[in-house]
Amino acid sequence: MKIKEVLLNNEGILNIFYTAGYPQLKSTVQIAQILDRAGIKMVEIGMPYSDPLADGETIQHSSERALNNGMNMDIMFTQVKEISATTDLAINLMGYFNQLLTVGVEQFLKSCKESGVSGLIIPDLPMEIYDQEYKNLFEENEIAISFLITPGTSLERVKLADQLSTGFLYLVADNSITGSATGTFSDAQIAYFERIRNCELKSPALIGFGIKTENQYQLTRKYANGAIIGSEFIRKLSASDIVNEENLKTFIKSIVNN
Repeated sequence: MKIKEVLLNNEGILNIFYTAGYPQLKSTVQIAQILDRAGIKMVEIGMPYSDPLADGETIQHSSERALNNGMNMDIMFTQVKEISATTDLAINLMGYFNQLLTVGVEQFLKSCKESGVSGLIIPDLPMEIYDQEYKNLFEENEIAISFLITPGTSLERVKLADQLSTGFLYLVADNSITGSATGTFSDAQIAYFERIRNCELKSPALIGFGIKTENQYQLTRKYANGAIIGSEFIRKLSASDIVNEENLKTFIKSIVNN
């Protein structure tokens, strides 16, 4: 799986989240190609959804705009296939379980494989349901899954997430919705990162929710395998309907400082 390959061969991964079909329907591929040229190794493409429970206002707005632009599953998979063919990115799709059920889980996973998707992040898919009903389908289609853990997740659940994740562990930096943090990590968050690191889990881990500064990114390198940035990146996209390559590259450089 390309996700594992990227995580094994690179330190300090910066996984960029953005919404398919935002700011324009055609932007999905363009943004991925810019990120690839900027040195990004992994992306998380959000599947626009009318009721994104875990997402803050910024990502909700991008999802609404993408749906209004005409984004749908068929268009998204066509775009992802082009991304896979024209970049070296490991591609995650992030969405909600109802989106898979609407298409049919088996058909959805088949489309993922055919288009070059490496993995899925489905926050509302219970781990037990995945394990009992869908694990074999994911494995047959060579699609990794990455489960989320939060500061409130019990050690037992952390270990289950570690056992079942075939991509990475998504360490949610706090219990709030995405994009609501201040740009710094609190002592409690650092203690949480240390607690998870000291569990000596098998899975690589990426830290997400509310990350927007170089300092935060550098700390994720200390406590995990890197960071996921979404809301702050989408804010940069929202400045204009036209995707500006230099602006996006400048933002990436401001985070990774290279």
